[in-house]
Formats: sequence, structure tokens, C-alpha cells
Amino acid sequence: MVHFLASDHYIVLLLFLGLVFLSAAVLPRLLRNVLVSLPLVLIAFGALLGWPIMGRFVADPVVHGTWVERLAEMAVIISLMSAGLKLDRPIGLKRWSSTWRLLIITMPICIVVLVVGGHWLLGLPLAAAVLLGAVLAPTDPVLASDVQVGPPGEGGEDEARFALTSEAGLNDGLAFPFVNLALVIAATGLAGAGLGEWLLVDVLWKIGAGTLMGIAIGHFVAKLVFRFSGWDAISDGFVAIALTFVAYAATELVHGYGFLAVFAAAVMFRRNERNKVDHKELHDFSEQVERMLMSVLLILFGMALVHGLLDPLGWKGMVLGLFFLVVARPVAGWLGLSGTSTPRKLRAVIAFYGIRGIGTFYYLAYGLNHAELPDGTAREVWAVAAWVVLLSVLLHGTTATFVMQRVDKAA
Repeated sequence: MVHFLASDHYIVLLLFLGLVFLSAAVLPRLLRNVLVSLPLVLIAFGALLGWPIMGRFVADPVVHGTWVERLAEMAVIISLMSAGLKLDRPIGLKRWSSTWRLLIITMPICIVVLVVGGHWLLGLPLAAAVLLGAVLAPTDPVLASDVQVGPPGEGGEDEARFALTSEAGLNDGLAFPFVNLALVIAATGLAGAGLGEWLLVDVLWKIGAGTLMGIAIGHFVAKLVFRFSGWDAISDGFVAIALTFVAYAATELVHGYGFLAVFAAAVMFRRNERNKVDHKELHDFSEQVERMLMSVLLILFGMALVHGLLDPLGWKGMVLGLFFLVVARPVAGWLGLSGTSTPRKLRAVIAFYGIRGIGTFYYLAYGLNHAELPDGTAREVWAVAAWVVLLSVLLHGTTATFVMQRVDKAA
């Protein structure tokens, strides 16, 4: 993703990483009581860093799509593990009813709005429009920490925080069928054979394999740790990283959705010995790794912005992105939660805070790395997606702390 033109690139890389990790360690404490969010500061830092060294760094997500995909992939799976470990509420149809509604009703509405807008308003090919809908529909697990539940066992799991955390944990895996649908359309159009294989493999098999593999691996690792390694093993944060990698890689090897497996494994691991073991150490270690990876990606995102990432964005793309964040997602979220016992104020919070971020980067890089789309189309889709993420950081990041404090006071 980054191309160094100077002979001392290794030293510059060390300096860059040092600044990134220092920012990840210091900024959360400095911004604790400030409305400005950490992601916004990191993006601004990346933009400032990009200006004086524009001749030495090139941050182009289209050219360096493989690096974007891998970095974002790592950040998302670590974030999914962290999200699954901190959920105190046992899984169930009724207990997680808000989650199921957001996945079954809200997310498809968001995809349809973006596909129609991308195809008819922006004039994107159908495959690119479907890809745009798939990458922007999921709520991001990485940038949504301000509206998620607290560490495991510490409470703070109101309906708004729980719904947004569990939605982010599951919809990243469920967006993949639509990314793959875009790849099918790009390769074969709307041919019946391609769609049939997509339904059987990309929807039924991969979702089923991801769920079952995650449950099985989470249960197995929990038994291995708790029964054979002693209770003290749970204090080792590396267990969380090991569980993340095993669940993701094993599931990908059987062609299931690894994202879904990681979250399911985390929830299943948390379920074992829930009342006897403090899972906070595992969660905290995962969160620290997640923050470092997020910092790298957002600083590079800021650098990409000053290198012209938004140049292909026209006024129609700006309107579509703004409409999606402030109208389509809130309305879809409200419709998804209609008829539930969730109070109206909490329903409004859940509907509005569909934060977009690192997951969007991953899915878009993955899709463009596997689809044959013209360079101009790829750059336009990146511009729209980057615009939505930037808007989300501005709108959601600057208001989340204040709004969630009001939610806490009203509880």
C-alpha cells in the first residue's frame, strides 16, 4: 500500500509505525472527554503527514489493493473477536431480536437503496452498484467502539449498545454473499447458472459453514483452555488472538465465511464458564491490537485523501452518500425495529448510528481484487465509499459520546 522512494525507507517505516503506535496509545486518553473522536484525529494526522512527504509516499488503494485488503482484514477479525467477547447477553431468538431485525430487514433495505442509487443515479455498471451496496451496508465493528457495549462483565449493555455491537459482529459476515454476488454479475451477468451456484455456495454453504465452524472452534478452544490448561491461562491475552486466527483460517480452508466464524467463536468462548471466569484480559488485549491496526489504516486513509482519493467523486456521489447516512440507514433501521418493545429514543439511536469504516475498506478491496472492473469505475466506487466513511466519522464520531451519555443518564 505504501511505496517508499528513498533509500532509507526502512528508517522512515520505523518512524511511521512509531508515530502510529504512539497515537494509538496516547490519543484515546487525551480525547476521553472531548467530542472529537479518535478516528477523526487519526485521519487528520494522516492528511497532515501526507502533505510534506507527498513525493515520498503513495497511498493508492486501487494500486495497492492487496495491502489494503490484508490490513483491513486483520483489523476486522480482531475487532469481531473483541465484540464477541464483551457481549454478556446469552444468544437467543427473543434476546437478540433487535439484531435479527437489523440483519434481515435493515441491511437488505440499505443494499437495495445503494444498488439503485449507484446504478441509476451514478450510472455505475450493475456489478459495481451491487458491490457498492454490499460494502456500505454493514455497520463497522472497528470504528463503532463509542456506541458499543463495555468490557465483559461490567454492565453498560443497554439495548442500543447491544444491538449495534451484535449487528456489527454479524453483518460483516453476512455482507459477503452480496460482495460475491457482485463478482458473479461481473463475470457472468445475471445468468441463471451463476445465480444458482451463488445461492447454494455463497449463501447457504458459506454462511452455514461459518456459523458451525465458529461454534465448534469456540467451544473446543474454551474446553482446551479451561479444563486442560488451568484457570490462569485465561489471563493470557494471546488466547484471544490464537482463537481469532484458528477460527478464521480453519473456516476459510473449508470455504466458509471466516468473519462470521470469528464472531461466533468469540460468543461461544464467552459463553463457557461465563460466571466463573473474567474474560476482560482477553478482550483488552484484542482491543489494543485492534486499535493499533485501526490507527495504521486511518492514517493511511488520511494520506490517501490528500493524494486524490476523492477526486472522482461528483456531486451525485456526494448526494448519494449523504442521503444514505442521514436518511436511508436511519429509516431502514427504524423500520427494522418497528413493532419491538425498544423505546423510541433507543430505536432512534440504533437506527442512526450505523457507522461505516474499516469493514468497507476490506470488502471493497476484496471485491476489486477479484472482479474485472475498469480502473475509472473502481476509482469512482472507492471515492463514494471513502466519502461515506469520512462522513460517518464526522457525523457519528463527533456526536456519539454526547448521545451515549444521554442514553446512560436516561437509563
